[in-house]
Amino acid sequence: MAEKTESYEEAFKATSIFGGVQVFNVLISLIRYKIVAVLLGKAGMGMLGILQLPLGIVGLITEMGLGASSVRDIAEAQTSGDITKISRTVKTVKRWVWATGILGMFVVIVISPLLSKWTDESSNYTGAFLLLSVTLLFTALSGGQTAILRGLRRIKDTAKVGLLSSSVGLILSLPLFYLYGIKGIVPSLIIYSFIGLLTSWYFSRKVKLPPVTISYKESVYQGKEMVKLGIVITLSNIVIQIVSYAFALYLKNRSGADVVGLYNAGSAITNQYVALIFTAMTIDYFPRLVGLKLDRGKMTVAVNQQAEIALLIIAPLILLFLSFLPFIVHLIYSRDFLPIIDFAQWMILGMLIKTASWALSYIIIAKGDNFLYLLTEIISNVLFLILNIVGYNLFGLNGIGVAFVLQYIAYFILIFSIVKKRYQISFTKEFNMIFLFQFILCLFCFLVVKIKGYPVVSIVGSVLFIISTVYSLKKLNNKLNIKGIFKSKNLNV
Repeated sequence: MAEKTESYEEAFKATSIFGGVQVFNVLISLIRYKIVAVLLGKAGMGMLGILQLPLGIVGLITEMGLGASSVRDIAEAQTSGDITKISRTVKTVKRWVWATGILGMFVVIVISPLLSKWTDESSNYTGAFLLLSVTLLFTALSGGQTAILRGLRRIKDTAKVGLLSSSVGLILSLPLFYLYGIKGIVPSLIIYSFIGLLTSWYFSRKVKLPPVTISYKESVYQGKEMVKLGIVITLSNIVIQIVSYAFALYLKNRSGADVVGLYNAGSAITNQYVALIFTAMTIDYFPRLVGLKLDRGKMTVAVNQQAEIALLIIAPLILLFLSFLPFIVHLIYSRDFLPIIDFAQWMILGMLIKTASWALSYIIIAKGDNFLYLLTEIISNVLFLILNIVGYNLFGLNGIGVAFVLQYIAYFILIFSIVKKRYQISFTKEFNMIFLFQFILCLFCFLVVKIKGYPVVSIVGSVLFIISTVYSLKKLNNKLNIKGIFKSKNLNV
């Protein structure tokens, strides 16, 4: 029992630390989106996404998933307690990310005319892509350095990288939008990636490991194991990026850049507030699962604990956003973006299902079933594209929100079935009760939104938010001493 409590506290501490960091990052992003929306309008929001997506696809291919796969190798080396093995793994990671970063930059330089043509045949973005090619090198290097921190579970340092890079990047890049308008997008993206590189380098150099001698040939051989997993992660991420890019281009060709801007804005506002949970899962939850992959009992405990914490935090946020969405949209963007409210409401509701799905999906990759993980991601994203196109054709932007909910219902059923049958891991009765209670509250608030609208839902939703928050705090206190955790000076996990 004491071991389970300690594990629950460990998960909660990590979620709290990264949750706090992500709240700060969300505020920074909200300020950025607000200024971009006011200064650049819907077309500027759309162009920001259209420039980033093709670069993201090239980056995913050339980085070969090392930013994620290397975390697993470093975490396994850390679990072994062999300091020499850790040093060799870290040195190998550093060499590989330099190679992949240079490769990514070179590829963008070579195919920049094609990227420009695919983005918009009527405009020339070749120069923009040539300048942005350097961001792939910066991103690869910072990703490798952050992976080292994550794999070694240096939670505080990883959190500080996020805090500094987002705040300094905002301070340095936003004046460019004011002075140069849409022309400031390219230098802003370069500045953001460079600041990320500097901050990750500063904290990763604090990792003190004994020097080791390892030839480049050995690094290539050792790195192959990372690349095997990395290729699977890369392929799944490529599918996500291609599908997102294809849908953005579909919207642009069918309805114009303004609609793409609305879609990007709606997706951002619904994803940003839950990013604190998913960031904690990615940064701390995955390395913990890797260390427990041979113990089904402990892995089951870890999965349920992380899922419970995620739901108890995210449900009140869902109710808060549903209750005051028009005010939030107006605050973050402007009145021009109010059309996103209807489809954003559907996406907000679907986040509850997405949270449970994510907790389960990490089991597959932690277990090393690479092909199975890739297959589930392909199925999910193909379904995403089909449902989004059908939904938009039938109901406009509102149909995209409905498609989001349907996609994650299907994804949850798929992942739950695989995990239960293949690994004999499932949600506990306690988790099911927490999910049912919070889902009923969120569904009721959603129905009030659709039937009565605003401002009635703001009153009802506020009451539901209080109920959900009290329930969450009570459940967390049953598991651990929250006050004791926050009063403790040592939050290392």
